[in-house]
Amino acid sequence: MAIYITGDTHGEFTRFRPLFFPEQADLTKEDYVLICGDFGGVWDGGQEDSYWLDWLEERPFTTLFIDGNHENFDLLATYPLHTWHGGLVQYIRPSVIHLTRGQVFHIQNLTFFVMGGAKSHDIAGGILNPNDPLFKQKHRQLTLQGMPHRINHVTWWQEELPCEAEYQTARANLERQGWAVDYIVSHCCPTTIQNTLEGKPRHPDALTDFLEEVSLRCQFQAWFFGHYHSDRIVEKKYVLLHEQLRLLNPYPLPLTHL
Repeated sequence: MAIYITGDTHGEFTRFRPLFFPEQADLTKEDYVLICGDFGGVWDGGQEDSYWLDWLEERPFTTLFIDGNHENFDLLATYPLHTWHGGLVQYIRPSVIHLTRGQVFHIQNLTFFVMGGAKSHDIAGGILNPNDPLFKQKHRQLTLQGMPHRINHVTWWQEELPCEAEYQTARANLERQGWAVDYIVSHCCPTTIQNTLEGKPRHPDALTDFLEEVSLRCQFQAWFFGHYHSDRIVEKKYVLLHEQLRLLNPYPLPLTHL
């Protein structure tokens, strides 16, 4: 059995075509490909969403994903919660599964703590309200200026960052694990790792500070994350993924097997 892990897909799943991922010929639904957030396959509920979700369902492997900051959280909220491998999930398709925030999963004799979400940084032009009488004017002006901006409940949702209940759930689940797991998977990363990536201090947020707490308290072998659109290993244990599709199991020896 195998587990592969990769970075943001943003609704574009070309990397999983057999031409680029020939290893799938030997995989089954008991093998997994895990996406580190910004899945983007549940975006507007339209035909393109359905096409690609059905296409993923037809792959020989099972697709797992955590959420990022570029997800349609209104649509995700319509999927019911189920228990799977010890944690709460949402089935988008029978083998396309959203791993929800703050959960611990036991997969192939390995433990995974997952924490989706991130703060959007492509919003220098602000968050526009589509019900604003001046919305079209503001949107046109920002577009002409090349100013990045988002539209509330269309391309941006406040749920991109966890709520307090999700942080409490995460701490409680880690407490039950004795603050020791094999792998951590998140979309953004701890504050100090983010600063290392940027080469200078970057303004932290509640989630990066929470992940910093986890990095200090929790024992783990490797931490995988996306969000920063690069493929890079930081301080040996933190693996930033973008387009790379990496075989995770085994990477490295699982903590529970030492």
